[in-house]
Amino acid sequence: MSTSTEGLAAEAYDVLVVGAGPVGLATAIQLATRGHRVGIVERWPQPYPLPRAVVFDHETGRILASLGLDMAAVSEPAVDYEWRNGEGQLLLRYDFSDDNYSGWPNLSAFNQPTVEAALNERVHSLPGIEILRGWEAVTVQAGLTAVEVTVAESAGDEPLLRDGVRAQRTLRAAYVVGCDGANSFIRSCMRTSVTDLGFKYDWLVLDVMPHDRDRAWTPRNLQLCDPGRPTTAVVGGPGRRRWEFMRLPGEPIAELHQAETAWKLLEPWDLHPDNATLERQTVYTFQARWADSWRDGRLLLAGDAAHQMPPFAGQGLCSGLRDAINLSWKLDLVLSGKADDSLLDTYTTERCQHLQNAIEKSVMLGRVICEPDPAAAAERDARMIADQQAGRVPQGDQFLGTFTGGLLDRDCTGATAEPTGQLSRQGRVRFRGRTGMFDETVGIGLTLLTTGDPRDGLDEDTLAWCEQIGLRLLRITDDPAANGPDDVVDLDRTYLSDLARTGIEAMLVRPDFYVFGGAKSTADLPRRVTALRGGLTAAPAPEVTA
Repeated sequence: MSTSTEGLAAEAYDVLVVGAGPVGLATAIQLATRGHRVGIVERWPQPYPLPRAVVFDHETGRILASLGLDMAAVSEPAVDYEWRNGEGQLLLRYDFSDDNYSGWPNLSAFNQPTVEAALNERVHSLPGIEILRGWEAVTVQAGLTAVEVTVAESAGDEPLLRDGVRAQRTLRAAYVVGCDGANSFIRSCMRTSVTDLGFKYDWLVLDVMPHDRDRAWTPRNLQLCDPGRPTTAVVGGPGRRRWEFMRLPGEPIAELHQAETAWKLLEPWDLHPDNATLERQTVYTFQARWADSWRDGRLLLAGDAAHQMPPFAGQGLCSGLRDAINLSWKLDLVLSGKADDSLLDTYTTERCQHLQNAIEKSVMLGRVICEPDPAAAAERDARMIADQQAGRVPQGDQFLGTFTGGLLDRDCTGATAEPTGQLSRQGRVRFRGRTGMFDETVGIGLTLLTTGDPRDGLDEDTLAWCEQIGLRLLRITDDPAANGPDDVVDLDRTYLSDLARTGIEAMLVRPDFYVFGGAKSTADLPRRVTALRGGLTAAPAPEVTA
């Protein structure tokens, strides 16, 4: 057995991440790049080699790119998604070709092991991360100032024994983040309940590698709403396809695990052992549930440890990576002494609101897709075909994150501050001689973007606080001659158009790309910065008169 033992000499961390899937790795990377010491504990000696998630949205593409991944090397645009009934009639079509919101395609296909390999490479390039593979958490003792986690040496399902006893050691961290999946051990150690919507279906999942990589698939992504056998056929990343078949009533699960069953189901697509490789065959139970609290003192949850959802909207991994970026910047400020520990309470508030919206929409889609009754399916088809003919077609991006609670400017609500709580756009800019997308050119962090002087009306104490907290003060302009140290040239008017549309002249953007609040004029900037300062500290910030 090959067991990675990086970091065996290190026992104390700022944050201990339990679970080395994409969410755990992303959390660790974001904390380490901000200067924190991170330990990762993973029970499996080697990364999981087979596909799981196969799509991510534009926001997730932005998050992955911010971690240092070459997105063109690990993904490809998904382009479209069609729903058809058992007779082949078009019921619904989503167009994912637009890429002007976050700077990435609305939907991309990928092979999860490839992305995990890139994340692992990034982890090993950072000196602040130590990873213990082949160890699993077995006890947790959370105190007022730290958490002690006992880990035992493991080989997955079978522990290694030394003189009949599993080797153990104790790790210590200020915070522990459970990214350890649906059966999370860390969640079992927390005081939290679970809300379960009772939406459960078994589906056979087949990952296939067609030998003809140039074969055209039209549409590239298909949902077959056939009551005889609801079926999904989608891109599975470069060179791969995925099929999912709903288990029918009374159908033995053991039968679905047989290779001959898989090839029989793939026959309508002219796939057989001579022209394709069956990479993976498994039965999943799709569920819709979430933990009601993602924080219990110094214990936190992210990813599948905090929530599970049906795959019909492709939001499972996306939601987990949103967890990672939301939590990591808040942990950074708390660990650095720049924000009060209570800031972490906003994590559950913000992410649950967004997460529940994604789950509810996934379940809504699932109830339409999984309809087994032919008469009810015929009524559904007639309704959806009529909507198509009447032009009532849904937009390709239904899952833009928005929240109204948590760390937001409470005064910035209503029509005059529409971006508050919404995901900010990303466009091409020029900054200090460099040209590219905003994140890679300007960087990631707390940002004030304004059409005027970003320091207008800010006193010395506030300016000093902005520097200490890392709040960047930038002027957004479309003047091609602008070259000041704080000037960001908006090459395609992405930001200026958004500000004009919402009737504001400035906005405060958080490190997770969500808008804290907007200012109707530069004269209102001091009040907006003060609101952020108050939200990050235990004591209320001093009153500022605009």
